[in-house]
Amino acid sequence: MTVANKRRALTVSVVAVIAIVIAFFVTKGPSDFPGPGSGNAVVIVVRGDSISGIGNALTEAGVVASADAFVNAANANPKSKSIGPGKYTMLKEMSGQGAVEYMLDPKSRAASRLILPEGLRLDQSLEAASKATNIPVGDFNAAITRADQLGLPAYAKNQAEGFLYPASYDLAGDETADSTLSMVFERFAQASKQLDLEVKAAALGQTPFEIMTIASLVQAEGNPTDYDKIARVIYNRLKLGMPLQFDTTVAYGLGITKVSLNAAELQKDTPYNTYVRKGLPAGPINSPGTAAINAALNPATGPWIYFVTVNLETGETKFAKKYSKFLKAKAELQAYLKNHG
Repeated sequence: MTVANKRRALTVSVVAVIAIVIAFFVTKGPSDFPGPGSGNAVVIVVRGDSISGIGNALTEAGVVASADAFVNAANANPKSKSIGPGKYTMLKEMSGQGAVEYMLDPKSRAASRLILPEGLRLDQSLEAASKATNIPVGDFNAAITRADQLGLPAYAKNQAEGFLYPASYDLAGDETADSTLSMVFERFAQASKQLDLEVKAAALGQTPFEIMTIASLVQAEGNPTDYDKIARVIYNRLKLGMPLQFDTTVAYGLGITKVSLNAAELQKDTPYNTYVRKGLPAGPINSPGTAAINAALNPATGPWIYFVTVNLETGETKFAKKYSKFLKAKAELQAYLKNHG
């Protein structure tokens, strides 16, 4: 082989090697762990973070092998657009695809969530919000005084009890007391719209605030299966001019939570004592959920003006129009209490 031919052959070989190397890296793709991952890693996604920014945070935490592995997987999954700010509890050495799917699972946000159960009183909801956000409860107590500026409906007249909507709220980690309450009131507004609360309230001859008050009584007094019947009892008593006589309203007015009240407590006059005052109490006594609000808007049809839960374990409740039947049901409850200590 001549010198020229040797040089030509060498050049061809070098070019071939370069092409192979380029092809290798092009087809290899970004560095990625096989998954599924193990251990534990906490990743904070800051409000405004891009997908690549999230990928970098995951890489630094050892969750994924490279930001590109996460970005490619996120681009292939349309649901990844819903990944928002907050604290995520992840595994180490996950595949990019696995990390995306994990972040979309609500379980990964468990440590970054405010959960408000149905039936909480205002002070209980504010304590829950304080605990979830690590914001002093005093900040929430101060913020709630300007609830009308934070999204509370105007018809509530800055009376926030009943409107801290029961739901699960994802937290970003940068909330303030004001922004947290705004988020909760916004969620109530969405539910109100979905339930057509204001229109249906007017059709029933009630204000939206009265409906929320009735819903809170329904929430406090019974089981979901009986919500619509309890709502009917309330409407029937109001129509007849009968006092509602709900212990739950008396307890709320006294600032206590016990179920069984004595005669002296039942006679203490507060704006919430439905034994000594006819009509609805001064306002909601807790935060009712969707089912209770829906029952207040859509009461069952029936003549009942009494109800008694005769089995506290199963929640079995009996409804009656006649006082004699009410007494019979009450005797069942007393027998139940005697047999169950």
